[in-house]
Amino acid sequence: MRSIGKAMRKLRVCVATCNRADYSKLAPIMFGIKANPDEFELEVVVLGSHLIDDYGNTFRMIEQDDFDIGSKLHTIVRGEDEAAMVESVGLALVKLPDVLHRLRPDVLIVHGDRFDALALATAAALMNIRILHLEGGEVSGTIDDSIRHAISKLAHYHACCTRTAEQHLIAMCEDHTRILLAGCPSYDKLLAAHHRDDYMDIIRNWLGDNVKEHDYIVALQHPVTTDIKNSIKIYELMLDALISFNKRTLVLFPNIDAGSKEMVRVMRKKGVEQHPNFRAVKHVPFEQFIQLVCHAGAMIGNSSCGVREAGAFGTPVINLGSRQTGRETGENVLHVRDADTQNKIYHALELQFGKRYPCSKIYGDGNAVPRIMKFLQAIDLDEPLQKTFCFPPIREWDISQDIDHILETQSALAIDLGGTNLRVAIVSMRGKIVKKYSQANPKTYEARIELILKMCAEAVFDAVHLNCRILGVGVSTGGRVNPQEGVILHSTKLIQEWSSIDIRTPISDALHLPVWVDNDGNCAALAEKKFGHGKGVENFVTIITGTGIGGGIIQHNELIHGSTFCAAELGHIMVSLDGPECMCGSRGCIEAYASGMALQKEAKRLHDEELLEVEGMVDLKKAEFVSAIHLINAARLGNSKAGAVLRTGGMALGVGIVNILHVVNPSLVILSGVLATHYQAPVQQVIGQRALTSAQRIQVLTSDLEEPALLGAASMVLDYTTRRIY
Repeated sequence: MRSIGKAMRKLRVCVATCNRADYSKLAPIMFGIKANPDEFELEVVVLGSHLIDDYGNTFRMIEQDDFDIGSKLHTIVRGEDEAAMVESVGLALVKLPDVLHRLRPDVLIVHGDRFDALALATAAALMNIRILHLEGGEVSGTIDDSIRHAISKLAHYHACCTRTAEQHLIAMCEDHTRILLAGCPSYDKLLAAHHRDDYMDIIRNWLGDNVKEHDYIVALQHPVTTDIKNSIKIYELMLDALISFNKRTLVLFPNIDAGSKEMVRVMRKKGVEQHPNFRAVKHVPFEQFIQLVCHAGAMIGNSSCGVREAGAFGTPVINLGSRQTGRETGENVLHVRDADTQNKIYHALELQFGKRYPCSKIYGDGNAVPRIMKFLQAIDLDEPLQKTFCFPPIREWDISQDIDHILETQSALAIDLGGTNLRVAIVSMRGKIVKKYSQANPKTYEARIELILKMCAEAVFDAVHLNCRILGVGVSTGGRVNPQEGVILHSTKLIQEWSSIDIRTPISDALHLPVWVDNDGNCAALAEKKFGHGKGVENFVTIITGTGIGGGIIQHNELIHGSTFCAAELGHIMVSLDGPECMCGSRGCIEAYASGMALQKEAKRLHDEELLEVEGMVDLKKAEFVSAIHLINAARLGNSKAGAVLRTGGMALGVGIVNILHVVNPSLVILSGVLATHYQAPVQQVIGQRALTSAQRIQVLTSDLEEPALLGAASMVLDYTTRRIY
């Protein structure tokens, strides 16, 4: 942190913006700096295509946002070819020293991979000005990579968007203590603006009165400076495909890179500006542009917006050519890297147009700006300006979060839908329950959904203050679940109005987070696999012994769901042809003998016959109703009738487990739930008596996990989001 003397002085921060795209990332930070006048002093420098009429004179939108522009530098040499780009860098380097000398900033913030930004970073580094680089470490497969990595090597601090980008910076020997995994600042605005009420007015303003939501296309294609000829060909094929596809289309002019002039010629040759289906524009204000992308039927081109911002809305994207090769993308992006025919692009439009995908938060969770503000406040101006490089060995990611301003715990939001209570928890990567919330489970669908969203919103809010980064939501619920679709197919009788329910969509829409759903038995198995006795075990079975009997089967390190998601309904293995009736409608199931409900039923029968109470059972007289616990206590105190019921339950469970051993042959059986300790010994005894010789030595353990349903729900999130590769 800054010393006391330095802390009394405001941090003088200069933000330099070159074009409409980087301003969309820098503006949220500028607003954050402006909102903290006691901490920061903001200076704004505008250069590049902001000041060119052909590109919309976009400096005006900065003035409309009420920022004072300290310096406007005309740095673009027209020509739109490779030589003009080089001359523009040179012109910027000639003009920047006077401006930076006059402003004398403590920190210069630059964004991305533009040639203008390279000039900024070069000038600041040579003038001993500290540089904070946004979006370093990313890969896109063009000359932009070289520029981006060059800026990273000149920069003193880094605020990157993804875990992979952070790892790339560490691999480039950047000091891991000066790297902040912030997320993309534009996502702060994107996620907040997702449900803007006037979006139809914006759509009609740009595309006409008769355009409907999800029934138009946004096209944005830029030249690839290392392969200009091919990128112009792709642009021509894209326009031909769009003309044939016959949907209303908003076409944005390309950026100022070499080759853009040829692209504009192609657009005019095709008559796009006069075509009734097209609207060609040079600039759309960012707040309106994100609404157009959010509600589009598809986005096409090679803009980074397609692989980054569009993912926040689940908008389908067709990414053409090589310009974004290597970037992390969500499932909403269909790549057409070899876009060599009109037909191929047309077919991609047919596949993608009108689809909707889950929200992707690869590039941010809406909290980037607060993290960056905290990061800026922690810059120690007394530290030596000279960069230090961390050469191999490369540090692990968790080591890269050693200091307070970047210490965030990767966490999941876990939901457990029980018959009695609805519980939500923030669970860390190591299985620690950071905070837990519990409410009585409402009886109706509407009230239940409303309460889930309310509790989740509270947890997400608390997570920021608890320094937890929520990666996604896991839901554990009773009954049969289709985890692929996030749909509860048939619930238990304990949870009313909870069948054929799409639980994923409302949670994902409300929180802008990916959501995983599975039943409580499967979640218990997943909890053991990640945090419990099943860790490192390739084949095992978990059995929940609670109100009902459930479980999950892990085979070859994968959870078994079955063809109709009915696998591991272990409580409904029949152990008798004419046994007691089960809640499923059959007879002789394990659950009819060994579940908490079965024991409670027997306890009530014995109590009604005055055969339950024995000396020492003071709790029975005070109880409002008889429960399974009373039966267990009676057996412990020597009640032979209660003991016989427990032995029968244990034997039924043991016989069922013997059947499991003979079918899937696991190497371990884990008993979970409140009755597990009472059943361990009798189950092991039955296995020894009735299992085949080769299965008799299989060990039966009781779970050490206190919250298997919540931990299992969390594990779905933590396992998937941290191993995800695009």
